[in-house]
Amino acid sequence: MDQGLSPDPDEMLRAAVLFMLSAHGLGPAAGLRVGVVNGVVHLAGVADSLAMRNTAEEFARSVPGVRGVVNRIEAPGAPSPTRIINLDLNQMRKKTKSN
Repeated sequence: MDQGLSPDPDEMLRAAVLFMLSAHGLGPAAGLRVGVVNGVVHLAGVADSLAMRNTAEEFARSVPGVRGVVNRIEAPGAPSPTRIINLDLNQMRKKTKSN
């Protein structure tokens, strides 16, 4: 039996996304990084334009098997890749209990 030699699906997706991006001049040579966790592609790095950032995301989404894309590529006019999310967990618990 094949123990531990099966290809990791996330690594296979990462390789496919990197191939797709590189084929269009948007891979590591362009300063972009790719990671995959549970089928969700995480893009990071710096792009010269918002169009380049969006194109990288579109190419990543087009790869079969990709469940979603988190785009943290910095580009002029793009939303900040780091966002602060304020959650009031106590308020959320109150809503849950009242329902």
